[in-house]
Amino acid sequence: MFIANVPPIRYQDPWPVPFENRLRDLTARERRVAYYYSALDNSTFRYRCYNMVQAISHGSADTSASYFFRADEDRLAHVADLADVIVLARVQYDLDVERFVDRARRRNAVVLFDLDDLVFDSKFAPLLMHSLNQSLGWRGPWDYWYAYMGRIGSTLALCDGAVTTNAFLAAHLKAHSGRNVAVVPNFLNREQMEVSDRIWMAKKVSKFARDEHLNLGYFSGSPSHARDFAILHPVLTDLCDTRADIRVRLAGYLDPSFTLTHHPDRIDVLPFTDFINLQRFIGATELNLAPLQDNIFTNGKSELKFFEAALVGTITVASPTAVFREAIEPGRTGFLANELDWRQQLEAAIKIIEGDPAERLIFLERARNEVISRYGFQNQWPAIERALFHRDP
Repeated sequence: MFIANVPPIRYQDPWPVPFENRLRDLTARERRVAYYYSALDNSTFRYRCYNMVQAISHGSADTSASYFFRADEDRLAHVADLADVIVLARVQYDLDVERFVDRARRRNAVVLFDLDDLVFDSKFAPLLMHSLNQSLGWRGPWDYWYAYMGRIGSTLALCDGAVTTNAFLAAHLKAHSGRNVAVVPNFLNREQMEVSDRIWMAKKVSKFARDEHLNLGYFSGSPSHARDFAILHPVLTDLCDTRADIRVRLAGYLDPSFTLTHHPDRIDVLPFTDFINLQRFIGATELNLAPLQDNIFTNGKSELKFFEAALVGTITVASPTAVFREAIEPGRTGFLANELDWRQQLEAAIKIIEGDPAERLIFLERARNEVISRYGFQNQWPAIERALFHRDP
C-alpha cells in the first residue's frame, strides 16, 4: 500500500448546531434557502443538505442557507415563514410535512424535492430490493419498501419541482412526476478537501512510497452491497491465486466471510469511521474498487466513490454505469470494467501503479485536478442557483 504519514484525525461532525444559530444563518442574506431532512446522518444529509448549505454560503453574495430537521418540531413554522425556497431532501410524507409545505406556500415560497436514489416510484420496489440483497420471501421488507417509496412519492407530489444527482435519475424523475427537474451532483465539502490535500501532499513528498503489498480496497458504505461485490469475487480470488502480495481492504458493512473464501488471510477489515478518516483509509489504498450491478436502480447511483478516491491519489476501477461513464475518462482518470473484463481493467490499473513513477504521477494529478474542478464545493454555486431559482447566475 501507499505509505502516507497522516495520523488519525480527531474529528467531530460540524452539524449539531442549535436551532437559533441555524435560523440566524438562514436570514443572513436577501434570498433564503432552507433544507429540510428527517434527521442527522452521514449520508444523504451530508451530501444533499450540509454540503449544499456550505456551497451556497461560499459561492453566493446574496443567498443564505441553512438546514433543519423533524426534531425542530413546532419551530419549523419560523422556517416556513422566512424561507424563499424550501428543499425537502428525501422526506417521507406525513401530515406535519404537508402542514409545513402549506404554510410555506401561503407566502409563495417555492418548495422543491431533492432525491439521490430511484426510490420515488413503488413499481421499482422489487428491483430495488433485489439489488440491495433484501429478503424477498417474507412480509417485513415488502411492507417497508412499498410504504417508504409510496411516502416519498407523496411528498414529491406536493412539490413545485425537483433536484437530483445526475441526468439518468433526472430523466426518470421527470417522466414520473411531470415536474421540472434540475441536476446538482453530489460533491466534496470543505472538510474532505482539506484533509485530502494533506494526504495528497504526504504521498507526493514520499514519492508515493509503497510497502510490500498491493492493496485493493472496497468501501461499501452500507450493508446492502453483497450483490455488487459478487461481481468481483471470482476475479479477486484468481488474482490472489496468482499474486501473493495482494490484500483486499474492506471498509463499511460488507460481511468479510462472504469474500475471498480461499484466501481469508488476505482480507483487512477496517473499522467503521467518520467521513474524514475514511479519506485516510482510501488514500492508503492503491486501487479503489467500485463494482455495481447493471440495472435502472444502480444506474442512478452517484459517482462519489470515484471522486473521493481521486482526490487522495487513488485509482478507481468501476462498473460502466451511467454516472461512472460520465465521470471517468477510461485510461486517463480511471478505468471502467464490465462484468467480463474486470481482470483486464484491474491489470491495466496495476500497471499504472507499478509502472513508471512519472507516468503514474501524471495519471493521478490529471484525475485529481478533474475532480476538484467538477466536484469541489467551491465550484457548485452556479448549478445550485439554476436549480433553486431557475436562472443562470
